[in-house]
Amino acid sequence: MAQAQAQHTSEQQPYFVPTHSKWPLFASVALFIAMFGLASWFNDVSWGPTVFGIGVAGLALVLMKWFADVILESVSGYYNKQVDTSFRMGMIWFIFSEIMLFAAFFGALFYTRMLSVPWLGGEGVKGVATNDFLWQGFSSSWPSAGPMEVGGGFELVSAWGLPLLNTLILLTSGVTLTIAHHALKAENRRQLLIWLGVTIILGAIFLVSQAMEYVHAYRDLNLTMGSGIYGSTFYMLTGIHGVHVTLGAIILAVVWWRCFKGHFTGENHFAFEAAAWYWHFVDVVWLALFLFVYVV
Repeated sequence: MAQAQAQHTSEQQPYFVPTHSKWPLFASVALFIAMFGLASWFNDVSWGPTVFGIGVAGLALVLMKWFADVILESVSGYYNKQVDTSFRMGMIWFIFSEIMLFAAFFGALFYTRMLSVPWLGGEGVKGVATNDFLWQGFSSSWPSAGPMEVGGGFELVSAWGLPLLNTLILLTSGVTLTIAHHALKAENRRQLLIWLGVTIILGAIFLVSQAMEYVHAYRDLNLTMGSGIYGSTFYMLTGIHGVHVTLGAIILAVVWWRCFKGHFTGENHFAFEAAAWYWHFVDVVWLALFLFVYVV
């Protein structure tokens, strides 16, 4: 009865306006605590890690409650087609902002590799002073730790080992997620849960494999965050991508639980689609990473 009334309300109102929420305020407080703790941690304050952990835990709790409210509004029938359109536009702009984020990181890699290192090696007008007076004898090559070999010598992670395996894993996860999407449209609940679960497992395998790669790079190859410009760009790009895979796997796990609870239909399942968009975006970014960080 209540759901039917809510559905009737959503049809009558041109746009659903939720009541005032306390979660933005709580999220701001938790985020401030986390950043304050992180800054203290970086400055070697003993209680910095504890405060940072409290802030992160608080932020996670706030987000869980906040999203729970949104899910409750959805299953209660408050959202109409106009709200669905707004959600889609919001997700598109969010992914666009993520594209710009990775564009900045790739831009740093290309600027360093194509301009900065050659200039230090004497190429072009800008490279004359640096190579003759500042860093005499520096040879322009990539990968490079920069002048003075900051961090010492290092070896590269082979593209045809764990990185290739991770590429195949993510490509396969994109296929299994697409199969799960078609199963949802056909309202085949069993196939949906199986293939979506396989996608989550593949994401977890990717993260474990990447952790093994980092251990190998640090322990055996001396490739660390301190290995000059190459080490910093390598871990910056692969690390931020790993964070996105982690978030994507968590989102897919939540969607899997919602599918198990029967929240979606073949016609109404934007949360699943948004998670799928995000996961496919992560896949595409990894292909660019594999090509420009590991292969080329």
